[in-house]
Amino acid sequence: MRIIGGSHAGLRLQPPTSLPVRPTTDMAKEALFNILQHRIDFEGADVLDLCAGTGNVTFEIASRGAGHVTAVDVHFKCIQYIKATARKLDLTAVKGVRADVLKFIASCKGEFDFIFVDPPYEMAELSDIPRRIFDAGLLKHGGWLVLEHATTRKIPPHQNLIEVRKYGYSSFSSEYV
Repeated sequence: MRIIGGSHAGLRLQPPTSLPVRPTTDMAKEALFNILQHRIDFEGADVLDLCAGTGNVTFEIASRGAGHVTAVDVHFKCIQYIKATARKLDLTAVKGVRADVLKFIASCKGEFDFIFVDPPYEMAELSDIPRRIFDAGLLKHGGWLVLEHATTRKIPPHQNLIEVRKYGYSSFSSEYV
């Protein structure tokens, strides 16, 4: 797992193998950020990474100059790793929050330029997460939402769904406000 772009480009991250995660592969992440770099200016952006796991995407976005990145995960050890790594890399924009993602969405008062969601592929509520995010008003006007999901799992059409891109077993569904 490595950071692809920005101030920490090329840095390899080595999270503990005991974390209960399925990190986004470097190939899929690189493909995603090749697309996003033409759509989003991460410099100074407010970003939310839901089901952050190892912080793989959190660190990528922070390395690209985001103003604030909130990384949310239910697992204490994941948040502990994210906080420790952010301190080690001096990525002061990163804030780790331990919370159930669905409860966080319902109670969050912030608005974000970009939201990345990488829930467990078997999560029952996975396909409902975009609706919950839009209903809660978490995306700023002009903001982007990307949901990572298993390619075999179809996401129901949503009025803001722009496209679905497939990278092997992983797919990214992009939505725009």
